[in-house]
Amino acid sequence: MNAPASAYRSGAATAADSESPESAAESGGDELPPYRYNAEMANEIEMRWQARWCADGTYHTPNPSGPLAGSYDASAPKLFIMDMFPYPSGSGLHVGHPLGYIGTDVYARFKRMSGYVVLHPMGYDAFGLPAEEHARQTGEHPRTNTVQNIATMSRQLARLGLGHDDRRSLATTDVEYYRWTQWIFLQIFNSWYDAEAERARPIAELIEQFESGQRATAEGTAWAHMSETERRVELDRYRLAYLGEAPVNWCPALGTVLANEEVTADGRSERGNHLVFRRPLKQWMMRITSYADRLLADLDRVDWPESVKIMQRNWIGRSEGALISFAADAGPDVEVFTTRPDTIYGTTAMLLAPEHPLADKLVADRWPSSTDPRWIGDAATPREALEAYRAHAAAMSDLQRQENRDKTGVWLGVNCIVPTTGEPVPVFVADFVLIDYGTGAVMSVPGEDQRDWDFSEQFGLPIVRTVQPPPDYEPKAYVGEGPAINSSFLNGMGSAEAKAAICDWLEANGHGSRTVTYKLRDWLFSRQRYWGEPFPIVFDETGLPLAVPESELPVVLPELIDWAPRSLDESSDPEPPLGRATEWVTATYDLGDGDGDGERTYRRELSTMPQWAGSCWYYLRYLDPTNDEVLVDPDVERYWMTDAAGGVGGVDLYVGGVEHAVLHLLYARFWHKVLYDLGHVGGPEPFGRLYNQGYIQAAAYQDQRGVYVEASEVDERDGKFFHGDNEVTRHFGKMGKSLRNAVTPDDIYGAYGADTLRTYEMFMGPLDQGRPWETHSVIGSHRLLQRVWRNLVDEQTGALTVSDDEPDADLERWVHRTIAAVTDAMSDLRFNSAIARITELNNELTRRDGPTPRPVADVLVRLLAPLVPHLAEELWSKLGNSTTVVYAPFPVADPALLAAEVIEVPVQVNGKVRSRITVDAAISTADLEAAALADDRICELTAGADIRRVVTVPGKLVNIVLV
Repeated sequence: MNAPASAYRSGAATAADSESPESAAESGGDELPPYRYNAEMANEIEMRWQARWCADGTYHTPNPSGPLAGSYDASAPKLFIMDMFPYPSGSGLHVGHPLGYIGTDVYARFKRMSGYVVLHPMGYDAFGLPAEEHARQTGEHPRTNTVQNIATMSRQLARLGLGHDDRRSLATTDVEYYRWTQWIFLQIFNSWYDAEAERARPIAELIEQFESGQRATAEGTAWAHMSETERRVELDRYRLAYLGEAPVNWCPALGTVLANEEVTADGRSERGNHLVFRRPLKQWMMRITSYADRLLADLDRVDWPESVKIMQRNWIGRSEGALISFAADAGPDVEVFTTRPDTIYGTTAMLLAPEHPLADKLVADRWPSSTDPRWIGDAATPREALEAYRAHAAAMSDLQRQENRDKTGVWLGVNCIVPTTGEPVPVFVADFVLIDYGTGAVMSVPGEDQRDWDFSEQFGLPIVRTVQPPPDYEPKAYVGEGPAINSSFLNGMGSAEAKAAICDWLEANGHGSRTVTYKLRDWLFSRQRYWGEPFPIVFDETGLPLAVPESELPVVLPELIDWAPRSLDESSDPEPPLGRATEWVTATYDLGDGDGDGERTYRRELSTMPQWAGSCWYYLRYLDPTNDEVLVDPDVERYWMTDAAGGVGGVDLYVGGVEHAVLHLLYARFWHKVLYDLGHVGGPEPFGRLYNQGYIQAAAYQDQRGVYVEASEVDERDGKFFHGDNEVTRHFGKMGKSLRNAVTPDDIYGAYGADTLRTYEMFMGPLDQGRPWETHSVIGSHRLLQRVWRNLVDEQTGALTVSDDEPDADLERWVHRTIAAVTDAMSDLRFNSAIARITELNNELTRRDGPTPRPVADVLVRLLAPLVPHLAEELWSKLGNSTTVVYAPFPVADPALLAAEVIEVPVQVNGKVRSRITVDAAISTADLEAAALADDRICELTAGADIRRVVTVPGKLVNIVLV
């Protein structure tokens, strides 16, 4: 078609790009053109194409076998893209949530168009404390509440036009899903870690070793001479999932144990701000520490941000040092781990964590005579002092205990002996010593540790330096390098030499040994909650755990009306809500452990699994979501998760927030490695490439009381902000309901359409960086899409306005340079750069007279397709295509057209740009200098002046330096 240029476009970035009546008047009419791309049209286009995609199964990705098998090019590369799946919040999405989801969708669409077989699923992480707390606030049952929240979030995500394979959608609360969560737990429960083979093995193989005598039992008793109960106790010592007593975060007000991440820095619950106490309880644990070295080593094999790797390494906290035994006055020896055994001669006290079990065995019955009053407080006896101090420490978080500047402690009334000197030193409990680090005991060497120095000054203990500090060093602990002093045969040695020498001495004299320890502790895996996966475990009269047969899975969570944990006092034991399901708490199974093979009645485990359980393996269920026979079909798992080039494999791109850098990723890696060891998956790591997206921040406003007010109700007047008549202060924070600054995507859909929201969020900045949300700026992205529409469609008739002419050489070069730049940006997830280059091309089309050539329109639509799929589908259809643009080939740049034939070079005079010249791209240095000096403006500025020199950078600039 050939029509006047005014029929297609009305200039670049004018007020007429808006959809308001005022802008319509400015463009020469009283009403909007009938085919203006506005919110109403955008919403109609988007809903229509979303329905079409759903009906056609556009995003259904075939598996190589099984129920989801389908046809695809077996030679095509595959790509598994995944988001850290969301928790279905009761308040639904705000515009900050979809940032990463839009980013992965754009990348997935780009890769589909580039010839990849792309798997991009989505699910919901729906068990856990947040759902219980929200349900408690609303008065709804957690299941009802969760189902409603998932429905709301699903609708909001679908409205974005995300290209997820909806056949693979899941929620961790689905019975058919957590059946396999329970199955994985049983694999871990029925496994042990063979340190020699460095892998998990079935517990049956451990039994074979005991039966054959290849492995001795803990007490040295022959397996054949042990009772069935003794054998079970022995096996439980090895299981990767086991019951063990551990210090936990007990929140009486919530009636449950909390994970460390659910406790604030000031020792209160994240949910509800209730007091949390540390106390020992028997809980389910997972022996993740057995995998510490492998978890560390394999970080070098994955493509992750280095900052995340550092966080995981620090969390695992591998330390090389020595385990040293200190004999006590009475009772067992005290063992300490230290990375500085060379400082042992400076030991002036022994410090135990208040929870340390040795404290009960060592504490004296009465205070020795002439005890320093600073050591005992007001207690009448050492035991009384210990109990009071434990209560004090239990009310503090680990962070508070470590950061507490006022060093406190109590003496247990006993001493222990420093093995190298034979000198007695007092044994204290001190709150800054944590049971979870090392052995829970430390030798206090104040000369080389500032906390020990502060403690020694507080309690009047001697301070002995064992490393020579520099001259005139201030009176505080010295942690640097230097020769050993006050250390007998170590004197004069450097640190490394002294460490080796003292370790040799300790081993030769039976007082210690070289060892490696970790900050990482076994994973606490129990929660005294209702809303979680039931354990597939029962107990008999011995109190020892037994596995529910795999054929009896799933163990279904019972429907409870009275499901909420009850508020208890500090001294009470947890009361798991499942204990109220009176019929459910017992179960009848044939476990073959009685007289004969008949059925027996057992008591169920009443705790539930933590929220982490379901998120540890959901990527595998995406692969084969309807399989009732196995966790995942081996062929399917191998296709999607194995690297054909011999790498670690796993999810090809995993996108999510950096807040999950440690726990979720560490736990998932642990589960995957167990499954790998047992032959259920084909590679050692679950996530090959990790990418952390940034966060959207928004303005938040506080009144004079410091209370947040609704951001949408704040007006700006003369540079100040008002909520009604009251002035408020503005700052920027993470978008959410707590700051009352959330903007819902539904509002943006209604005002501009989903494609505009997608464009704005991708254009705000690099995907891995935070960015501020400005609702009034969204209009800019909407205007871009309006200009694209006007370049291809007549706003009065709705007809396509492209021409069948070929683009001129200049436009063709422009198009191919844009293709190359957009391809490069898309490949690197720099979607803001891609949009900028597409905008430049579109503006070039707007500046030109006449309709857009069809070949250029074709390229423009395909470049836009990953970013604005609905608008692209509409324009693709108008261009006469009967197939979806989703699988249209992404444009490929012609290398011959990428080199610019002419370039613009700035010309400076004394360092300041005074003119610009257009020259041939292949111009020589001499010719470039000559062209600059011949420029009219430069001639004016240099007339009569002496030119000292001319600095020419080929293709970049010319600088004329005057005397």
